[in-house]
Amino acid sequence: MPVMKLYDLAGAEAERRFSPYCWRTKLALAHKGLAVETLPWRFTDKDQIAFSGQARVPVLVDGDDTVFDSWTIANHLETKYPATPSLFGGEAARSLTRFFNHWTDRVVQPALAPLVLIDIYAHIDAKDRDYFRSSRESVFGSTLEQISADRDSKVAAFRQLLEPLRMQLQQQHYVAGAAPMYADYIVFSAFQWARAISPFKLLAADDVVAHWRQRMLAACGGIAGSAPGYPV
Repeated sequence: MPVMKLYDLAGAEAERRFSPYCWRTKLALAHKGLAVETLPWRFTDKDQIAFSGQARVPVLVDGDDTVFDSWTIANHLETKYPATPSLFGGEAARSLTRFFNHWTDRVVQPALAPLVLIDIYAHIDAKDRDYFRSSRESVFGSTLEQISADRDSKVAAFRQLLEPLRMQLQQQHYVAGAAPMYADYIVFSAFQWARAISPFKLLAADDVVAHWRQRMLAACGGIAGSAPGYPV
């Protein structure tokens, strides 16, 4: 079987991979035991993935199939490789996992972004900096420096919005139950995004979410924990 190829967002250092969406896909592939070659891609390398018909990563090339969007890729892997460990644990669980996908996309990552955007800027390739600054400042309506100002006080609100996750993890080791599944990878990848590019402390050391994050860093053979990043 040809090795799959994944276009994976990288910083100035090719090995520093920080897209939360790409991390969801890499963890999904590792969960299923599927081999993949990751190709470093940067924000302004639009031409490299033009064949996919859009301009964002992750993009997975799986034989004759080209698949983009992390949720679509997860479903593709679940359908195409049914003999490998399930990412969802059944159709009902897949539907519940979709909720975690929406919650992370619409609540967790938007709250996390202001805490780390300035650190992303410090780590991206020089050719990407004008694009990154202008695109993010347009969305937030202020400079990167203003967006990330006073984050020591802003982090309290971020920690508070994690209360549903915290309550879940007080009852079980992982979001999905006794072992990590794709719901865990979705939420964890937001924290891995931050870890890859920012030294800022998002969680108190005694937080049950922090303990879960440590377990997730060791999951799937430790691929997240062994990747370049800051101590947490």
